[in-house]
Amino acid sequence: MFNFRTRFAPSPTGYLHLGHAYSAFFASQMSEDKTFELRIENIDNTRCRPEYEEAIIEDLSWLDLNWPNPVRRQSEHMEDYQAALAKLENMGLTYPCFCSRKEIQQEINAAGNAPHITPNDPDRFLYPGTCRKKDLIEHKDKLDAGMPYAVRLKTDKAINLVGPLTWVDIDVGKQVARPEIFGDVILARKDTPSSYHLAVTIDDAIQNITLVTRGHDLFEASHIHRLIQALLGLPTPEYRHHRLIIGPDGKRLAKRNKVPTIRQLRAEGKTPKNIRDLVNFEYRH
Repeated sequence: MFNFRTRFAPSPTGYLHLGHAYSAFFASQMSEDKTFELRIENIDNTRCRPEYEEAIIEDLSWLDLNWPNPVRRQSEHMEDYQAALAKLENMGLTYPCFCSRKEIQQEINAAGNAPHITPNDPDRFLYPGTCRKKDLIEHKDKLDAGMPYAVRLKTDKAINLVGPLTWVDIDVGKQVARPEIFGDVILARKDTPSSYHLAVTIDDAIQNITLVTRGHDLFEASHIHRLIQALLGLPTPEYRHHRLIIGPDGKRLAKRNKVPTIRQLRAEGKTPKNIRDLVNFEYRH
């Protein structure tokens, strides 16, 4: 019998679909009382909407899943992320980056090198370190001018500071952390006080999560999360990365692919048991 403290952490940018249901079921099965910590990851105020959050709560309740209150909403805890970011800045491990994605791509092309693609990262290409090479006066001038920027981690310096690290996925065993595959990862932006990588690492520590369950598409993210834990002196949970739910078309279920939502399936007369059967048998991995 498993007895971990787990979490389910959806973003309210759309309605839950079968992939979300499977992930929530998976998290609940890892604890003896079949509960998990519910976290609403709503930092992105351009895409997150209150009606989606309400629908998430409604769908999870209908699926007969349980969690303790209060629910942690990232938008209500910006000071936690800002404090962590300030600590990393005081350690000399961050710098502002003013490059747009287009400018990054142009620099990579101009260098004549094949771009190194970062795993499951929204910036896609490994950042070449353009702004890291600029002096502090130039940084200050751009900040004073109000230019948009991202806060990046000096990943190589951070790795040298903490030394070799490991983390454990309970399905595949001990892993040697390789945060360098992300390069100088983004930790925050001018208009967003935290990136996914920083926020979830802080949240997992604050919520005392002992097992992080999430899809296998986020396996590599654990490398950079392990580094952030070491830098901030946070505990290291165990991990378990579950299979992805693949639709009949062979594609991973995702909001952008307009897959059937739990709300739609409910309207069609499906029961919670039907949903469990669907994710376990009708969809493959």
